[in-house]
Amino acid sequence: MSIIDAVVPGAAILFAMVAAVAPGRAARLAPIMLPLLVIGCLVQWVLESFYWQMVPIYLVIGATAWLTLSRTPATASRRRRILTGAGRGTVGLLALIAILPWGFQPVPHLPEPTGRYRVGSEIFRWVDQQRPETATEAAGVHRNVVVQAWYPTDFASGRRWVYIDGLGRLPGSVSLVPSFLMSNYGSIDTHAFADVPISADRMQWPVVLFSPGYGAPRAFYTGLVTDLASRGFVVLAIDHPYESAVTELADGTLATPAGHFPDNAADGDRYMAEQLSVRAADLRFVVDQLGRSDAVGLLAGRLDTDHIAAVGHSFGGATAVAAAALDPRIRAAVNIDGTLYGDLPDRALQRPFLLLESDHSETGHSAQYLDRSRSLIEHLQAGGFRYEIAEANHFSFTDAPLFLAAPARYAVAQFIGGSRGPVDTQRAADDIMAAFLQGPLGGSPADIPAAAAHHPNIHGGPVP
Repeated sequence: MSIIDAVVPGAAILFAMVAAVAPGRAARLAPIMLPLLVIGCLVQWVLESFYWQMVPIYLVIGATAWLTLSRTPATASRRRRILTGAGRGTVGLLALIAILPWGFQPVPHLPEPTGRYRVGSEIFRWVDQQRPETATEAAGVHRNVVVQAWYPTDFASGRRWVYIDGLGRLPGSVSLVPSFLMSNYGSIDTHAFADVPISADRMQWPVVLFSPGYGAPRAFYTGLVTDLASRGFVVLAIDHPYESAVTELADGTLATPAGHFPDNAADGDRYMAEQLSVRAADLRFVVDQLGRSDAVGLLAGRLDTDHIAAVGHSFGGATAVAAAALDPRIRAAVNIDGTLYGDLPDRALQRPFLLLESDHSETGHSAQYLDRSRSLIEHLQAGGFRYEIAEANHFSFTDAPLFLAAPARYAVAQFIGGSRGPVDTQRAADDIMAAFLQGPLGGSPADIPAAAAHHPNIHGGPVP
């Protein structure tokens, strides 16, 4: 939220409350305050465009103007009488209502990456001609896989990447977030530049595949993945069409969820296992494309395809493990808070493994999650690590909490946890992941426990 976003609504609401409790004082201030408020609204509109959150503010300013401005003693007396009754209550109620929309940030501010590199980005919309799309009944449709690459660069350009696909034609909601709340998300600074070359610090860069949570678009992890990219990894964030809330396909159409999650628990488990197979195939298809110079644009020849890891959050974490279990080209797997499905818990994973978890007491992990994670760890063949980040909830690894203003985030955290906040949670997660990935992806092995100990209240360590 910018300064003008805070000052204009705050002044309008404060003046309205003064009008409700001290009408005489408000009438004396009105000739000064009302023009300033109108000018402030105009400046906000010109500099930042229209915000739907400003509509109640406009109503508050209008109501306060009607009840405080007067040109004759008679009208002043009549308006003062109105203010002594329902009018004063109406203005006060309007002022209180006008506060509520500001719980949602008009333009969320994502944290700046903390690594040594700037971040470049490019989007690839590929079609797997070997797989028909089973989620749609349209004839001749093949599986689309959409990938956004976030990579280290030494340059900045004048153009930055738009936060989310399909702005201006989004469905009614995106992962339970009403799309009208996103009307100004085109102004979000992703801290990533377009049309810039990958850094020349090394000839080839290690690759991290990233899979989002069930139904979540890749955009909701921008803070997490850009920070990881700034540390020296090419992060390929993947959208899984017809499951993701919104995906722009290669032909420009928007794909929205087509599946229907079963009510029955057993059927739900089977459904998720089937979806897991689809997702794992998406990741393996992405790996297939990395060596094709005509597929990866500015990154051609600069990707170290001998050093690839898979990372994911929630269902994406299960996807990362599944892909690593199936594809020997994937050298390590990171599961962030993801429940495993199918036969995955009983697999003898041959790759180094990291489990990052939110606070068990705040997220309330299911018995399935706990039992299946324990089983996978017991079967590990290459060792691994497990860390729990205290005061982080399941959503703290995403950008979603940043859609709320700080007071609203605080209030929500009192009910569902996550008081650590998304910025601190993501920084801790990226520190641990970067240290864990160094060895499997060709770098010098790092001190993973030291990376975890750099942050307070993180519990865990190596697992057998």
